[in-house]
Amino acid sequence: MINEISIQIGSILGPVLMILSSSEYLNFKIWKDVAPTVVALNGLVLLICGLIIVRFHNFWHLDWTLAITIFGWLILLTGIFRLFVPNAKQAGKNTSTTILLSVLFLVGGFITFKSYIS
Repeated sequence: MINEISIQIGSILGPVLMILSSSEYLNFKIWKDVAPTVVALNGLVLLICGLIIVRFHNFWHLDWTLAITIFGWLILLTGIFRLFVPNAKQAGKNTSTTILLSVLFLVGGFITFKSYIS
């Protein structure tokens, strides 16, 4: 049974993943010389978003809503990492980052589709 919170969060998370992954792919150069304070601020935003998703959608059902829970945890952990290690080298444009961003875009499209047709 798909609950309303899954549809609500999915209808936001899905398009955000699609927009974020495509904009990151098109603008890799902006992360080349980024200040650690910007990385830490990004981490704070990710931490808050991840906490909201985990707090309201920590459902471990074997259906499409599991993607929302997993991404909530990944966003939370990424935020924590970026806060504690803001000087880490940013990923450059290469095959692995292109694959990662493509997967994020596709998963975002899947979550968007499932949340809007439910």
